[in-house]
Amino acid sequence: MDVLSSGTIQIVTSSRFTASSCDGMERCIMAYLHYELFPLLLLQILSDIHTVSASFCFLQIFCLYTYANVQFYNLAVMSYDRYLAICCPLQYNTWMTANKITFLIAVTWLFPLLAIVVMIFLNASLQLCGNLIDRLFCDSYSVVKLACSDTTVNNIYGLIYTFTILAGLATVIFYTYMKILKVCFSGSKQTRQKAASTCTPHLLSLLNFSFGCFFEVVQSRFDMSHTPIIVRIFLSLYFLTCQPLFNPLMYGLNLTKIRIVCKSLVFGKM
Repeated sequence: MDVLSSGTIQIVTSSRFTASSCDGMERCIMAYLHYELFPLLLLQILSDIHTVSASFCFLQIFCLYTYANVQFYNLAVMSYDRYLAICCPLQYNTWMTANKITFLIAVTWLFPLLAIVVMIFLNASLQLCGNLIDRLFCDSYSVVKLACSDTTVNNIYGLIYTFTILAGLATVIFYTYMKILKVCFSGSKQTRQKAASTCTPHLLSLLNFSFGCFFEVVQSRFDMSHTPIIVRIFLSLYFLTCQPLFNPLMYGLNLTKIRIVCKSLVFGKM
């Protein structure tokens, strides 16, 4: 806990949820990307015949959508963690207990898994009349477009999930940062600097992830056939690779000891 000078606001170093959930999530994601998805995607790109089985296509959807949803849930809970650390520092240790942290981590992982399993079940029950997906990997929207059976249930489920759960998480992030900004602008210069140091890695991670998701949505919803193939591959790989690589870099460099070691490696000074 860091206490600032008299007349300013106390800010807690909010690293409990970040250290436990974010680090574990990135390790799981990177393990899957390196040992499962990337080798198979590379083989498909280099192969003359780009085909996958239906079961592996649904496995791709499950892993990719789980990755995106868990990442979004994680960013929302981290914004709540920073809100408590900056706006309610005296109550932080009381509210962010070990049981609450365990509950938040469980929700961050289990709820997206359940939601994606339901989506996969609905997609797998569709009768498909095509087998061509013009993408680097399978996605739910492309599979639904191949269906010749009724997709009303799939569409309703997707709309409900998007406009209730995901919109709710976006509202949490927006609300918490409005409160944080209000505290920062009403505090001293030292308070603003401390808040900026605490929130900058999370904001950069959120923006980076949002850009990656935006690129994916654009590719899946609009005709990208006139876009160079190398650009489309880059945008797809950006969504998969940049967030897991970006997070450890940003959160690590925010720690003084790691930053000193990095400077010594770059400039050759200890």
